[in-house]
Amino acid sequence: MSASPTAERASSWLVSSSLAQRIASVALFILVWQVTAEVLHSRLLPTATAVFVAMVHMCADGSLPFNLGITLARVAAAFFVAMIVGMAIGIVMGRSRTIDVLFDSWLVLLLNLPALVIIVLAYVWFGLTEAAAIGAVAVNKIPAVAVTLREGARALDRSYADMAQSFQMGRWRTLRHVILPQLYPYIFAAARSGLALVWKIVLIVELLGRSNGVGFEIQLYFQQFDVTRILAYTIAFVAVIQLIEWALFQPLERRAARWRP
Repeated sequence: MSASPTAERASSWLVSSSLAQRIASVALFILVWQVTAEVLHSRLLPTATAVFVAMVHMCADGSLPFNLGITLARVAAAFFVAMIVGMAIGIVMGRSRTIDVLFDSWLVLLLNLPALVIIVLAYVWFGLTEAAAIGAVAVNKIPAVAVTLREGARALDRSYADMAQSFQMGRWRTLRHVILPQLYPYIFAAARSGLALVWKIVLIVELLGRSNGVGFEIQLYFQQFDVTRILAYTIAFVAVIQLIEWALFQPLERRAARWRP
């Protein structure tokens, strides 16, 4: 059943209004930053314009797009590994009491193990390789994804599963049309928190054992006390992550939740 023209116009107006508010919020932040930096007049807090000029220069020489692309590739690889493995573990633990009791202490241990310890051990055991870096990041995120999806699996409405069984839908169709739609809110919650955590850990991984990427560049400019370029890389990376949230996660979440009243 298609939405009425009035409902479509109202939805379009809400989206436009929300976008305008977000743009205004960003503009206000930049204005406050610019004024504060000019008032303090300290080399430790460069102005927003100085950081923007540095970003333009680094884009012109190719260093910013190159390192940003490498870091994003690592973020994407670790994120998808963590989501797939964590979702599988969480759903199984949420559906099986025996498995949940057996492996719950494992999750608690991994949740409380510092990220730095996992990264250092991965580098010591497997060397300073891409696989070790991505694996260390994924291992840090898998337990949190599993816990979130476990709670979602526990909250499933069993009446839908009974209905699917009565219609003999089969396991795959039941998973696709009955279980996953109920888990979408938990999946997107895990994805949002996962992306926020993964990119931060990736920067630490790059700082400790990689020769490129945003984390490596931030470490390099830290040694030179170049706050302007540190902020330039930081702002560029955060802007990309925020764009992913606005352009990918939010539309997908709205699309996935269309079946709900």
